[in-house]
Amino acid sequence: MKLDVIKLDGGKAGSVDLGDEIFGLEPRADILHRVVRWQRNKAQAGTHKVKTRSETSYSTKKIYRQKGTGGARHGDRNAPIFRKGGVYKGPTPRSHAHELTKKFRKLGLRHALSAKAKAGELVILDAAEAKDPKTAALAKQVKDLGWKRALVIDGADVNENFARAAANIQGLDVLPTAGANVYDILKRDTLVITKAGVEALEARLK
Repeated sequence: MKLDVIKLDGGKAGSVDLGDEIFGLEPRADILHRVVRWQRNKAQAGTHKVKTRSETSYSTKKIYRQKGTGGARHGDRNAPIFRKGGVYKGPTPRSHAHELTKKFRKLGLRHALSAKAKAGELVILDAAEAKDPKTAALAKQVKDLGWKRALVIDGADVNENFARAAANIQGLDVLPTAGANVYDILKRDTLVITKAGVEALEARLK
């Protein structure tokens, strides 16, 4: 697959050949779903916690005698049946993460890249660099290029001036190749990859 390479000012900068084994697959929703679900579950905090009957602040004294009251048998007011008593088998802190093989995660990333290429939402950028960390200048270039919700994937390192300029632009995110992931790619309308990013992704996914 061959795509044109553009510059930030909108000019042409030649073309690049993209490997079909990474950018030319037929996207499968089931694979993308499994990888996104793995990502979101791993990111979930899992800090939910309730108090059990041993942690509530009532007295542990038996509230009335066992027999002769005509009422039900009860111990202390920490029992789950009472208002403000402990919760029975409620949530406790835990990890929501589950296993997914490295091979399958790589496959998911290939399908995400292929999905963007097939939808015509993939842009190859010559270089994501800025002379000065000026948000206004970069914001104008992004607006002229028509990027509203875009993810920029650079090489091993992101240009510091470009990253600082992009930090305050709503809808524009910048990641190094190591941070490229299925969820962020699918969430954006436009995927922008630099030439260095393409080389690094192909080396990572082959």
